[in-house]
Amino acid sequence: MRSLALRNVSKTYFDPYAGAHVTAVHDVSLEVQQGEFVSVVGPSGCGKTTLLNMVAGFIPITGGEILLDGRQVSGPGPDRGVVFQSFALFPWKTVLENVAFGPRMRGQTKEECAKVAREYLELVGLGHVADRYPADLSGGMQQRVGVVRALANHPDVLLMDEPFASVDAQTRMTLQEELTRIWLERRPTIVFITHDVGEAVFLANRVVVLSKGRVLREIGVPLPRPRTWGALIEDAGFKALSKEVLDLVRAA
Repeated sequence: MRSLALRNVSKTYFDPYAGAHVTAVHDVSLEVQQGEFVSVVGPSGCGKTTLLNMVAGFIPITGGEILLDGRQVSGPGPDRGVVFQSFALFPWKTVLENVAFGPRMRGQTKEECAKVAREYLELVGLGHVADRYPADLSGGMQQRVGVVRALANHPDVLLMDEPFASVDAQTRMTLQEELTRIWLERRPTIVFITHDVGEAVFLANRVVVLSKGRVLREIGVPLPRPRTWGALIEDAGFKALSKEVLDLVRAA
C-alpha cells in the first residue's frame, strides 16, 4: 500500500519586510493512505499551499520528513501530479498532446500515449475536443484537461491546489461532481487544498483543518457516494459536518 506520510514537518523562512523568521508550517504530522481523498482547509495564511508545495517538492522543508511509499521526498517527481488554480496548459499543444505529455516523458510510445490520452479525455467527456487547442476551450473544459493530464501520468498522489477557484459557481459545482465520479471510478490518492468548507466536505473522505501552520483537527466524512449537489445540498449530515468544519476554521 503506497501512502504519503508527513512527520513533524516544519517550514521557516526569513521575511525581509518583518525583518524576522516566520514559521509557515509547524510540526505537522499527517498520513494519507492509498486511494484516500483528503481535503485540507483553513483560513488564508494558515500554511495550506506551503504544505502542498513541500509535498510536491517545489520548496524544501526545514524540519521533519515527507515520505511517499517509504521514500523521502527531496524534490519534484512524476510520482506526484499537481493541478494548480491556473489551468497551466501548454497553449501550443493540442488537448490530446497536453494530456499525452506526461506518459511521453516517461518513455511510452506515441501510440501508447495517444491511447491513454484519449481514454482520459473520454472519462471527462472531452474526447470530441482532442484536436483543439486550449484557447478554444472554456475555463471549465480547460480545468478538466488539467485534471486528466495529471491523472494520465499515473502519479502515486494527485495534489490539487484550489483548482476550481477561478471558474464560475455553476461550473465549479459541476467540476466537483465530476472529480468525485473520477475518484470513485479510478480511486487515485488525492490531497485537495481549498478555503471553501462546503467543497472540502463534499469531496473528501477526511477533512484536515489547519490553523497557524498546525493541524487543528481531522474530521472523517462518512457521507455516501456517489455524491451530487442535488442530493447533498439539503442533507442534514452534510450540513452538520460543514458547520463543524466552518466553526473550526472561523475559530482558527
